[in-house]
Amino acid sequence: MPWFQFRKPASSQVDAEVRFHIEQLTEEYIASGLSPREARRRALIEFGGPQQIKEEIREVHRLPFLETTFSHLQFALRWIRKSPAFSLSIVATLALGIGANTAVFSAIQAILLQPLPFPEGDQLMRLAEKRRDSKASENFVAPVRLEDWNRLNSTFQNISGYYVENISETSGTLPEKLSMAIVAPRFLEVWGIAPALGRDFSPQEAHFGGPAAVLISDRYWRRRFNAAPEAIGKRVRTGSSSLTIIGVMPANFLFPERNVDLWIPSPADAPYAQSRESTWFQAIGRLKRGVTAAQARANLDSVQAALGRQFPKTDLGLQVVLEPLKESTIRGERRSLWVLFGSVTLLLLIACTNVAALLLARSSQRRHEISVRYSLGASRLMVIRQMLTETFVLAAAGSLAGLLLAVQMTHLLRAAAASLPRIEEVRIDWHIALYAVACSLVATFLCGLAPAWRVSSESLAGSLAQNSRTQVSSRTRLQWMLVGVQVTLAVTLLCGAGLLVRSLSELGRVSPGFDSSHVLTLRINASWGETADMKVLTHRIDSILDGLRIVPGVEAAATAGWLPGVPAEYPMEVHLEGAEDPQRKIIAENRAVSNGYFETMRIPLLAGEGCPRSRDTSTAVVNRSFVNAYADGHFVVGRHLRPLGNSFLRPGEIVGVVGDAREQGIQRAPVPAIYWCFSAPVPDPYYLVRTSGEPMRMAEPLRRKIHELQPARSVFDIKPLDA
Repeated sequence: MPWFQFRKPASSQVDAEVRFHIEQLTEEYIASGLSPREARRRALIEFGGPQQIKEEIREVHRLPFLETTFSHLQFALRWIRKSPAFSLSIVATLALGIGANTAVFSAIQAILLQPLPFPEGDQLMRLAEKRRDSKASENFVAPVRLEDWNRLNSTFQNISGYYVENISETSGTLPEKLSMAIVAPRFLEVWGIAPALGRDFSPQEAHFGGPAAVLISDRYWRRRFNAAPEAIGKRVRTGSSSLTIIGVMPANFLFPERNVDLWIPSPADAPYAQSRESTWFQAIGRLKRGVTAAQARANLDSVQAALGRQFPKTDLGLQVVLEPLKESTIRGERRSLWVLFGSVTLLLLIACTNVAALLLARSSQRRHEISVRYSLGASRLMVIRQMLTETFVLAAAGSLAGLLLAVQMTHLLRAAAASLPRIEEVRIDWHIALYAVACSLVATFLCGLAPAWRVSSESLAGSLAQNSRTQVSSRTRLQWMLVGVQVTLAVTLLCGAGLLVRSLSELGRVSPGFDSSHVLTLRINASWGETADMKVLTHRIDSILDGLRIVPGVEAAATAGWLPGVPAEYPMEVHLEGAEDPQRKIIAENRAVSNGYFETMRIPLLAGEGCPRSRDTSTAVVNRSFVNAYADGHFVVGRHLRPLGNSFLRPGEIVGVVGDAREQGIQRAPVPAIYWCFSAPVPDPYYLVRTSGEPMRMAEPLRRKIHELQPARSVFDIKPLDA
């Protein structure tokens, strides 16, 4: 009997049968005196066309199939109601496996598989620049160079850029910290979007000295203006600037960063944007239709080569780095997500083998029922179909429960992995629902096929007359095989978990080289425009540090461009005075820290002194790995370092040597590092405050002190370093 009881005759048999009857009728008409052509025409009219007859035959056979399927479903529901505890255990087991698998797949779907949420998002590229002799690329591009790329290339529709800074909105009684993106011309054209309310920047607003305009986020619009359309035309005050609101961005626009509140234009004709050495834009471009990344890369290489000939001092030796925006966004997360998906897939397989073993054990109680079915004329395929229907009903219930569980898991995932790129796009939609249905179908066959095949293999005589030793032995072997598969999968998963726990345990025993306990970190908003006068900026940061150090309960305070222990690769080639091999490249990681940093982080001083409080000349401190790698362990205090290439750092004297600290993270070995004594590497560095007690208890006193010193600035990101 054909599979699923679909008992329609084969198409060739139907054709032969119809042809036979038409030919018989045609011969009868010919015998009555009609011409062959007329006889065939009348036969077709009387009997009907072959296709019509075949459709009628199919209709006859569809009804039994539907009736049989409905009958199987009815019996499956009765069988499930007879054993509610057994059925619930299977549904719960499958719900856990399918729910975890579906939740992780929803993250993979949103982060890895879906295109970026922009029109033709695959055309978006991230651009950067690098020196030919450097392994690392600069993340930032000079505004004037970005304008040259946009003007001279022939493969991009538009190229734009942005940078983000934290500012204070001072319209209220207390300053409010906001995140603001400063964007190059053509910004919205590159993304392919328009404001949901209002308009884009006008040409006058995009020029230096033009009207001060701002676009606001949907989130800020709802929070500050209660989503009132009358917000257009109102003003936002940031420090001494007053900006007119001209538009509201779409709610789903979460780039360049998901928490941006304001967008303002960066005039391309501003005097401060004409230096080819000042790099601050992260560049984004949109390819022309039909242009590949390789073609665009070759085109921009030729453009940059021409700029190198025109501006040899700044552009010679520069190359353009091009990468799809989606890849640059998710690059570091792809492997972790697939490993996690592999783990939950193993969990689902374990659940399926567990259910299969339960169903196989249960099948021994149904031998009499199967025998009766055989005695009433049921075929083996009909028995298998009935048992698979029962398994499918259980799997469907498990899939539905798993889908509800996955909804809760995605909420937990978004909260626990908030730093994942595109995590806000993770949700349960119809794609994920279809995936859950597919999981239930797979689970039906993985769980039900082996038990159904086993229980249906017993002959009628063997079923009614005896339980032969062979049949019992065969079932036992299959049960043991399923147990073996389940144990193997469980051991694989446990081994992976054990290795992870062991790795974490080993990392816990590794000394980071600094003490993160009792250290509170915070930031104070500032604008990149303040870097125009570095003396004023440095004085402001130093005065804040002096104020923090006198707060009761504070033992030490310092600033750093990056938090210790947080990966922030910034390798730089330098020249070391008195190096034994002048031809050898000296490349080291670079950190900018203030006076008091090594005392605050308790990094041991091995020679010389730490960063001095104030000094007219530039100074630096190196770590033990730098001395061992590039000075053969010899004394380096007093020698001079000179950064090579395009750098904001000045040549400086080495004033001290400190112990190795795992600044790149606990899992990475120390590397040669240079600590440049510079309290203002960025206008809003990280402040690190060592406290004598619980760090978070000092949050409010420190906030009050900063408000006393800088009342127009907001404090944010207050948290313990070891949190």
